[in-house]
Amino acid sequence: MEDKVINQNKPPLSEDSNSCPICLGPMIQDSYLDKCFHKFCFNCIVQWTKVVAGKHRTAPSSVKCPLCKRDNYSIIDEFDGSSFRQHYVNQDFGDSFILSRAHKYRLQCYYTEPGIVEDIFNISQYWKSHKYFQPNQWLKSWLRREIQALVQEEDVDIIVHHIYGVINTSLTRSEQKSHTKIPETKREEFKTSVSEAAKSFLTARTDRFTYEVELFLASGLNVEAYDAVYMQRLGWSSPGVTCGTSDSLLSDRPTVVPYLYIFDEDSDGNE
Repeated sequence: MEDKVINQNKPPLSEDSNSCPICLGPMIQDSYLDKCFHKFCFNCIVQWTKVVAGKHRTAPSSVKCPLCKRDNYSIIDEFDGSSFRQHYVNQDFGDSFILSRAHKYRLQCYYTEPGIVEDIFNISQYWKSHKYFQPNQWLKSWLRREIQALVQEEDVDIIVHHIYGVINTSLTRSEQKSHTKIPETKREEFKTSVSEAAKSFLTARTDRFTYEVELFLASGLNVEAYDAVYMQRLGWSSPGVTCGTSDSLLSDRPTVVPYLYIFDEDSDGNE
C-alpha cells in the first residue's frame, strides 16, 4: 500500500464504536475505509485487505468493506482534525501473513471466559509446588504462535525474544530466595514482569495474555497436548484435524470473533 498525506478541514466521519468489528477488541489506531467510512483497527483492516487481495490472480485496485461490501479504494488513518494519512490499495501484498486455523483458534480463545480450564491446569498449585523451576522446552514455540495470532504478523521474533527472556529471568531470578517467598508474592512479581514486557505490543490484551502464559506453564504440556485439552474443554474441534470438506474453524461457536471466519471464504465475492 502506498501512503499519501492529505490536508482537510475535517476527518472522515463514521459511527461511534468502542470496538473493532474484525477483532472485537478495543479500537487500536482508528482507521476508516474511504467510501463507506466504516471504522476498524488499522492493523485489522490492513490484514483484511491483504487476505482479500491474496485471493485474486492480479492485485485489485479496490477492496469490499467486510461489513457493507461496498468497494473502497484506500484506508484512512492518523486524522487529527486538519489532515489524515491515506493508504491506497495496490500491488504490495506478496508477503502478507494469513492466520492459520491454529492461529485463529488461539485468537478466539481470548474471547472466551477465563478460567474455563483452570481446574485442569492448576495455576495456584504450579506456584505453590515451585514447578516454575522446571524449564518448559515448548514455551518459545507457544509464545511465537500466541503473539503471531494476537498481532497478526508473521515476523514476531523480536517480541518473542523479549518476552521469553523476561519470563525466564522472572522464573529463575534468585532461585534460592524464591523458595522462601510466599507463592502469591512470586506469582504477582511474575505477572507484573510479563505484563510490563508485553503491554507495548499487546495493549488491551496484555492481562489475558499474561494469564494464558500462566496456564501454559502450569500445564507442563507440549503445544499439541495443551491445545487438545483446552479445546476438548471448550467443545471445539482441534485445529490440527481436518473437519470433513469444510475448512471453517469452530463453526459451532459463531459468536466468537465472527468476522475472522470470512478469511476462509471468498470475502468480496470475486474469485
